[in-house]
Amino acid sequence: MLPSDKLGTAIGWFWFAFAGGLNVLGAYYSSFALPVLGEINTLWSALIFVILGATLAIFLNKDDSSNKDTKKFETRADIIKYLAKGITIAFEKPKIGLGCIVRTINTAGAYGFVVFMPAYMMEVGFTRFEWLQIYGALWTSNIFFNLIFGIVGDKLGWRNTVMWFGGVGCAVFTAAFYYVPTFMGPNYMASTIVAACFGASLAAYVPLSALIPSLAPDNKGAAMSVLNLGAGLSTFLGPAIVGIFIGSIGVVGIIWIYVGLYLLSAFLMIFITLPKQEETQNDHYDNVTKAI
Repeated sequence: MLPSDKLGTAIGWFWFAFAGGLNVLGAYYSSFALPVLGEINTLWSALIFVILGATLAIFLNKDDSSNKDTKKFETRADIIKYLAKGITIAFEKPKIGLGCIVRTINTAGAYGFVVFMPAYMMEVGFTRFEWLQIYGALWTSNIFFNLIFGIVGDKLGWRNTVMWFGGVGCAVFTAAFYYVPTFMGPNYMASTIVAACFGASLAAYVPLSALIPSLAPDNKGAAMSVLNLGAGLSTFLGPAIVGIFIGSIGVVGIIWIYVGLYLLSAFLMIFITLPKQEETQNDHYDNVTKAI
């Protein structure tokens, strides 16, 4: 069992591996494979990574046989009740429900960008290869800052890290992601820097995965299921916003919807505090606000 002051760092390592494979390796591999293999063959070649990952998971990722912290159920009703806890806990503990909303917003913009930004960037003057490289830079930055913000969260506070570096940071660099190429044209270096900064800001949400389970120490599994629900919803919300609004408000309108959502997530984090730290963290928040 990890001590609570190291939990954010451990979560950072998980997201380092997750983003490194799905988003970084995927984007860079595609940028080089597409010109050679084409779209369909590149898609089929991804099975190599799937098989490799499954093999490593089966043979190297073993359970700790000494872990006796398992649930025992006497009836089927107990099992159903336990599974339902993964939903009801969001209402029993509203802070966990708010955490689900924040997690949904977290990567909504990143998944939404994939839908409309490639066309917009090529309209500005970038090539498809350059766009994939820029998108890869976003997630390359993200994987390293997953580790950094995991440590920062343990030192400066999980809530403040998500609020300021995550919510406010993503709002700023979401707007920059649109306005920098709009005003500077196909400036590869400038757009790559902005993408990297956005990826770093996304990583500042990492401490949320430590904070939310800590709000329900007796039901950490249920709390994590709510957080995972938010992660899944983000893959729907981001593209859905594009599909609904792109025809009426255009690219710039979509960008400002994302900016508003990220600022909303920062605001919601004010109310997500650990009970034993609530007074201390609120005082710290007041001091930070006054300083700003």
